Amino acid sequence: MSGETTITIIGNLTADPEPHVTQSGLSVTSFTIASAARTYNKQVEQWQDGEVLFMRCSAWRDLGEHVAESLTKGSRVIASGRLRQRTFETTDGDKRTVMEMTVDEIGPSLRFANARPVKAARGNGQANHNGNATNGGAPAGGFDDPWASATPAAVGARGGGWNGNGDEPPF
Repeated sequence: MSGETTITIIGNLTADPEPHVTQSGLSVTSFTIASAARTYNKQVEQWQDGEVLFMRCSAWRDLGEHVAESLTKGSRVIASGRLRQRTFETTDGDKRTVMEMTVDEIGPSLRFANARPVKAARGNGQANHNGNATNGGAPAGGFDDPWASATPAAVGARGGGWNGNGDEPPF
């Protein structure tokens, strides 16, 4: 969006992501990313951590649900989103201002780890009466995406082109 402050942060999750459901039924997952600069000190010949930034983050709807299912405490992540400033009043009447990040994209860092992405069924970010996310009426196996599950073996088994009708994929 125009005029918003966007940032990218690389760091580690300080705890397991915490999924919640708002009063209006939207799902949101909250978590904190800790990021520290690391420099090599030639005088003592070792790496040293600098000041740590603790960025409180929220991911809404399907993204939040995917975060809660995929990431755990200690996971190294790369997150991009919009920086928000929020002011509130404590019970003592003091005004506080906090900086938070609304995450638009997040994933594991592959610098020191491996990951195997699995395409998730699309939902609508709403929760049902049990607090569980719903998939917006999508079929049990996910949404109707003819390209999602096609493998070379499956294509050959269908006989002919990409979807069995002689059609080729649009790429």
